[in-house]
Amino acid sequence: MKMLRVGRWITAIGLVLLAGIYVRALAYTPIEASQGLAQKIFYLHVPAAIWAESAMILVGLASIFYLFTKDPRLDRFAAASAEVGAVFCAVVLTTGPIWGKPIWGTWWTWDARLTFTLFLFLLYVGYLLLRSAVTEPATRARFAAVLGICGMCEVPFIHLSVYMFPTLHPMPIVLQPGRPKLPGSMLETWALSLGVFTLLYVGFVVQRYALSYLREQLEAAGEVGHA
Repeated sequence: MKMLRVGRWITAIGLVLLAGIYVRALAYTPIEASQGLAQKIFYLHVPAAIWAESAMILVGLASIFYLFTKDPRLDRFAAASAEVGAVFCAVVLTTGPIWGKPIWGTWWTWDARLTFTLFLFLLYVGYLLLRSAVTEPATRARFAAVLGICGMCEVPFIHLSVYMFPTLHPMPIVLQPGRPKLPGSMLETWALSLGVFTLLYVGFVVQRYALSYLREQLEAAGEVGHA
């Protein structure tokens, strides 16, 4: 299927570019004065976090439109976005402790932003488990849409948590009002990394969407043949 091949090419290009970004981050981007080499995880952690949250927002928006239109393409996209978002959220929860250990002195703390991010990951897991547990397509799509909308509503709390609660997590230095508090070279590396993660999101979603569509076609053909 053409869509599947396109998704694979996009993903392959994204992975190659991601390797290039980390060569740039390690060899050509200045070391942050207070955090040292540990800060280099920033170029992986933050873009992954942005897309972990953005993927759930897209799940929620697709779910809202699905409830009004009953268009299976929206449900298919929501499912694909949730799978990719769960992977990115796992990357966030993995890289965060690796970054936090040398800076905070601990792998994990029940910090507000960390806790909300963990809750987002659990929502992703719950969403995917729900889809695998309900076999009737229309019912599955409707139930999943409701959970996807709930997940979207949780995302703003992740971003606002550093303002709402006492927290060890630093304030935003890029996604903040006013100008980002980063030197130009660091900001450029981060922006390139965000672009690569955007490419990876698109590539992964296109592949998952295409595979879901193919599976539905095979199931429909099997039902017709059996009938």
